[in-house]
Amino acid sequence: MSNGKSLTVWVDDVRSGTLVQGERRKYVFGYEKGVNEAVSLTMPVRLESWVTPELHPIFQMNLPEGDLLGAIRRAISKIIGDDDFSILLATGGNQIGRNRFSQNEDILPTEQVEEESLEDLLTYPDTVELFHELINRYALRSGVSGVQPKVLLDATERGTLSASGYIVKAWGADYPQLAANEYFCMTAAKNAGLTVSDFHLAENGGLFVMKRFDRTEDGATLGFEDMCSLQALGASQKYNGTYERVAKTLKDFVSGENLHLARRQIFSTIVLSSMVRNGDAHLKNFGVIYQSSENEVSMAPVYDVVTTAAYIEKDVPALALEGTKKWWPRKMLEHYALHRLAMTKKEIEMAIENLANSVMETRQMIPAYIADHPEFREVGENMMSIWEEGVHDFFPN
Repeated sequence: MSNGKSLTVWVDDVRSGTLVQGERRKYVFGYEKGVNEAVSLTMPVRLESWVTPELHPIFQMNLPEGDLLGAIRRAISKIIGDDDFSILLATGGNQIGRNRFSQNEDILPTEQVEEESLEDLLTYPDTVELFHELINRYALRSGVSGVQPKVLLDATERGTLSASGYIVKAWGADYPQLAANEYFCMTAAKNAGLTVSDFHLAENGGLFVMKRFDRTEDGATLGFEDMCSLQALGASQKYNGTYERVAKTLKDFVSGENLHLARRQIFSTIVLSSMVRNGDAHLKNFGVIYQSSENEVSMAPVYDVVTTAAYIEKDVPALALEGTKKWWPRKMLEHYALHRLAMTKKEIEMAIENLANSVMETRQMIPAYIADHPEFREVGENMMSIWEEGVHDFFPN
């Protein structure tokens, strides 16, 4: 990457400022005169430029990873390069959240105009072939992070006239049946009353499809920032945080009227992850949403919950609590909720009881799915055993 390489940054359809890689590999972002809307809750509008030794966390947030990153690099490396700036430029018109990127300061990057049929996505007989086609078609329009193979696209539901945005996820050989794994984990979250976006599992179990929560029903875009961005950490540091700091970050950024609900949700998500043994609840898997950086901020819906212990037998939590990364005893989580999240003992007890019931009720759905999808048997039976043990840990007597 050469010095002086730059991108124009937009917040929705408003040109916000310019991002430059300056001398000595410093990254510089400066706002346009007269701009009112910030690109990040951590970077308020000011005359002085925002200078960092690596790409600003808010701009790192959606950099693709894994298979998606590989597909994008293969498509663009010979044309515009394969560095972070090039990837932001390639995916700049369709990012999670409100920020957009372009090379020309006068041309707003546009989102995709193609639309898929949600029903076709869920019923297509060969989802491996389908996802390969979706990667070819949408990789350069998918500014979304995560190692799991995924793309962003718009799709219409039967009986509707307008399309909605979706994240479509597949799985590779290292994590077989991951789509069904996530579907049942997210169903447990939904059954517990946690806020989740609409989600679906393809009929053959090959794809997990979730509605984007950074868009309103009328198609307006919401701001989204994950905990790495809010804590001014690079994406590579997503496993380096603590749940104590997550609690402080909520207090720092979530609006007062939404704070108690956010605290209850973060506690419930941690308990759920403990019960289903989700060892990937890292900083990028929690976030906030908002219409404007000047308006109220709320906790984003729950997302990316999977039973990682089905693949990694002795997996541990992604973040530390009280200096340890282990499946913590109930008393430790209760202490965290009381002293870090200002929850009452009754709220804590009700949340744990509710989650336990929801996990075990959802567990009862798995045998029927295995009967219809025998290829899920090994993972599904493993999940059922893991869930039973995880719930039992909260009620040892």
